[in-house]
Amino acid sequence: MRHILSAFAAMVLLGAALFAADSEKPASPFAQWKNGPPSSPDYFPIAVWLQDPRNAKRYKDAGINLYVALWDGPNEDQLKALTAAGMPVLCNQNALGLKHKDDPIIVGWMHGDEPDNAQSLPGGKGYGPPILPQKIVDDYKRVKEADPTRPVMLNLGQGVAFDDYIGRGVRCGKLEDYPEYMKGGDIVSFDIYPKTHEDKAVAGNLWFVPQGVSRLCKWGNNEKLVWNCIECTHVGNANKLPTPHDVRAEVWMALIHGSRGIIYFSHEFQPKFIEAGMFAHPELLKEITAINAQIKELAPVLNSATVKDGASVTSSATDVPIDTLVKHNGGATYLFASAMRNGETKGTFTLAGAKGAAKVEVLGEKKSLDAKDGVFADTFNGYDIHIYKIEDVK
Repeated sequence: MRHILSAFAAMVLLGAALFAADSEKPASPFAQWKNGPPSSPDYFPIAVWLQDPRNAKRYKDAGINLYVALWDGPNEDQLKALTAAGMPVLCNQNALGLKHKDDPIIVGWMHGDEPDNAQSLPGGKGYGPPILPQKIVDDYKRVKEADPTRPVMLNLGQGVAFDDYIGRGVRCGKLEDYPEYMKGGDIVSFDIYPKTHEDKAVAGNLWFVPQGVSRLCKWGNNEKLVWNCIECTHVGNANKLPTPHDVRAEVWMALIHGSRGIIYFSHEFQPKFIEAGMFAHPELLKEITAINAQIKELAPVLNSATVKDGASVTSSATDVPIDTLVKHNGGATYLFASAMRNGETKGTFTLAGAKGAAKVEVLGEKKSLDAKDGVFADTFNGYDIHIYKIEDVK
């Protein structure tokens, strides 16, 4: 009887904030667009960047549910292939695209890639300045005027996360540009690939990915949908390849910091060009498929309201901070936690307001922990990710 009462107390005192989160579930961010991505709570965007539609079924088998960008498209053959595979797409709003305004396979429009970077000059004569933010805003208005029923996506470069990125040319380090760029998109994403990066300041520092996500959320006043790109090949570095653990860490660190959509960059340029490079690395493909399956399973949780101040954490290693995200959905509390540096530490978590004893399931790890008065601990080794679930007592 005492055990039952303790568990009941834990449920009650986990309390008002958590149940309020469940009762105040926001509508899907896509519900505002008649022809946008699915607005079901069990849909979470898991995309691949600029891939040939002939591989759409293979990507779908790996858990990909969206194509982003089409080479010299859209064209009729591309849309036909995507329709056959049941793979929706975000693409350029060209003349043919506008002819397909009633085609459900197109779920959004997009700008050209990385306007914040220095732009190539005609004739291979070097690089000029980035495209001005006002030009992006003007283009956004034009696209929305032609079709307001779909969102417009803007993908920015690594300057979002890396202040000294020389690829921005004369605007290197000018972070004040980014809030202005964000006015030109409904969905704003960015790319940085730290595992394969060749600059010493970034190389191996996976935390650049969530840093960029956090910045975009802030610059957009948490009103824009923020997505991000993930490396999963050699990209352009023949000597470096992300491990399955690296990819998992980058994905979940991004989600914990506010990303609402994942885009895998599947191209590989070194040691040789492979467009669908993800499929050239079976160990990575296996992990990516597992990551995508877990995201799909947890989509209603990820789409639910975040519980502000739902938990606190202390790290035994001061140089390895641990960041968290708390959700409450379907009669359970979920705590997502990531070690933010490549080192070992022990995290001690405290769930706000909890009292009594409770079991903590560690999802995907076949283990459970004991919590007392909302406090429990776990170990982290080098960018580890743990996802905890605590069931409410009925």
